Amino acid sequence: MPRRPGVRYRTIVLGRTKLAEQDLIVTMLAQGGEQVRAVAKGARKPGTRLAARTNLCVEADMLISPGRGLGIITEAEVVNPHASVGAEVERLSCASALCEVARLTSYEEMTDAFLYPLLSRAITACEEATYRAQLDLVAAAYILKVLSHEGWRPVLDTCVACGEPSATRLCVRAGGLLCESCAREVEDAVNVSQNTIDWLAALINLRFDELLEARIDDGTSTELLSVAHRWAATHLDARLRAVEFLLTV
Repeated sequence: MPRRPGVRYRTIVLGRTKLAEQDLIVTMLAQGGEQVRAVAKGARKPGTRLAARTNLCVEADMLISPGRGLGIITEAEVVNPHASVGAEVERLSCASALCEVARLTSYEEMTDAFLYPLLSRAITACEEATYRAQLDLVAAAYILKVLSHEGWRPVLDTCVACGEPSATRLCVRAGGLLCESCAREVEDAVNVSQNTIDWLAALINLRFDELLEARIDDGTSTELLSVAHRWAATHLDARLRAVEFLLTV
């Protein structure tokens, strides 16, 4: 019986899970936006070439052949190693947070051409960041951009309940800002400054190169990442351990 041909994908590695003694299950985001999982046989052997080609954030052309369950990675050619991601714990923590959210917002056999270029650019922005606060900014921007694209865009210009323009209380469960009157009945509506509201809108609307040109202090960047974390954890109904760790680094 002839073997079925393999399928080629341009991918970004989102995560790896140990399998047996020497193999890995690799989770990837394909260029079409779908999530792909495949086995990298022997990838945990010392010195194997496949190990480096399946590292977190590596962009590679993968040939995946049919297996009994998951496909098998039979060829891997690196397109962009994003090598500087692993140079510092802060940068690696940011990249891990990006990949964690990418895993939760992509699905097998469901294409979305927006997802791959957004993640690729965010990882590059993680490499380009020149100081700690910018890493928080990159992670927060990616989270809010991808969730806004998938239908969880926060309402930041009016009260989400009544449309009142002077809204300064943020409620994640409600979907955005609330005015003082509507917020009275909501326990988890918190006061936010106009500066924070403006930054949240900028994270969604500005390109990464524009965000990296702006100056931001540690306190503001931490607040923005905290808001993005709550937004993602609530609407994805998941615990985001990598984002939690980034907030502590």
